[in-house]
Amino acid sequence: MKTNEVIIVDDHLLFARSLASLVNSYDDYTVKFTFQNGSELVDKLSAGMKLPAIILLDVKMPVMDGIATMKWLKKYQPEAKVLALSMEDDEQTILSMLRNGAKGYLLKDIQPTLLKKALDTVIDQGYFHTEQVTNTLMKSLNHDNNTNKEIQLKENEIRFIKLACEEKTYKEIADEMFLSPKTIDGYRHHLFEILGVKNRIGLVMYAIKHKIVEI
Repeated sequence: MKTNEVIIVDDHLLFARSLASLVNSYDDYTVKFTFQNGSELVDKLSAGMKLPAIILLDVKMPVMDGIATMKWLKKYQPEAKVLALSMEDDEQTILSMLRNGAKGYLLKDIQPTLLKKALDTVIDQGYFHTEQVTNTLMKSLNHDNNTNKEIQLKENEIRFIKLACEEKTYKEIADEMFLSPKTIDGYRHHLFEILGVKNRIGLVMYAIKHKIVEI
């Protein structure tokens, strides 16, 4: 039985149908609904429709585009896992989608295997970033850091960041630091806020930029 429901939001009917067929061919994924714009998605969610495992969201659409849809989801359904889809690789569009909560940004000409990997990674880790998107985030982070004052981190915060850069779960980090998972969650939320990052990959990029860790 397929366990992960997917919703596709795209105004190009032929592409949406082809995408649905592809997603349905993957193990553990099934397309629940296909909508033509963000307004249709918002209406269904407002009426009580359950969030799917993942929403595949087109960026350029009439009536309500991807950015407007992400802003609504960020406010009213912040737990939604969204992968943005677009034909464009404009950096500002990528950043706008990610800053409003998208868990990844994919170009529509990607290989089917990469789409499957993106779906799996979002389910398992909460986000998926291609090399292109990572580079865009790095540029943005570099710009933001050049305009921000130096942030003084405590010893335990630096240790937490170093461990977060390794392939460890937050529970494993808590065990290694001899702290409770609740305390580690507190570190994570506090660092996300003061460093202006949205997720763990942002934390890793901050650590690389400031030479907290070496690559």
